[in-house]
Amino acid sequence: MILLTGGTGTLGRHVTPLLLEAGQKVRILSRNAQPAQDGVEYVTGDLLAGTGITEALDGVSTILHLAGSTKGDDIATRNLMAAAKDVQHVVFISVIGADRVPLAWLRSQLDAEQAIRDSGVPWTILRAAQFHDLVLKMVTAMAKLPVVPAPGMRLQPVDARDVAARLVELTLGQPAGLVPELAGPREYEMRELITGYLGAAGKRRPKLPVRIPGKAGKAYRAGDNLTLDGPRGTRTWEDFLAERVQGSSRH
Repeated sequence: MILLTGGTGTLGRHVTPLLLEAGQKVRILSRNAQPAQDGVEYVTGDLLAGTGITEALDGVSTILHLAGSTKGDDIATRNLMAAAKDVQHVVFISVIGADRVPLAWLRSQLDAEQAIRDSGVPWTILRAAQFHDLVLKMVTAMAKLPVVPAPGMRLQPVDARDVAARLVELTLGQPAGLVPELAGPREYEMRELITGYLGAAGKRRPKLPVRIPGKAGKAYRAGDNLTLDGPRGTRTWEDFLAERVQGSSRH
């Protein structure tokens, strides 16, 4: 039995069918009660509040921990691991730059990693780049402005389906510690990502270069959020835009 946290999120929706195709029994921990469906069992619980975790772990051999939020991921992970003493393997999705970029959210990811390392449970951690879905959300919001801010930073966006496939491979394997990071096939300046979206959406907006201040800005300018090693996904930003944006209503 594999316990999947974050099973109803962007990544979880890609992971679940892959686990089922591999013949695995899947249980999803969800804040909202749901009946079993499509071979998936649901257990109600809240990692941040620390409720329902013991029940969710009953009979579980492996945890695939995908649940994440804008804050509190470290607390949620500590709560999960405190109850996971009998689990044989925990797999966690983290973020490239968690140990290098001084942002509060990334610090919580690093603290969540540490909670897993300290748990005594054999573990695997994969750090991935920003998903195409997140970048799309960012640029869509910025493109609503009459002048689009273009922060001076580079990204290596990766497709959630590529990450899902790698996570399932790791989950079905042996605990491997901190594995090579996974980024998308190309590196982009933020303005390139914005330009690609505007073109796909049939929009025209002037762009204004913006300098990110402080230590975080220095880290992004140094490329501390990027990876030079490790595997790469196969789907580019352009591929993603062709699927998700082109052909939709134009403004």
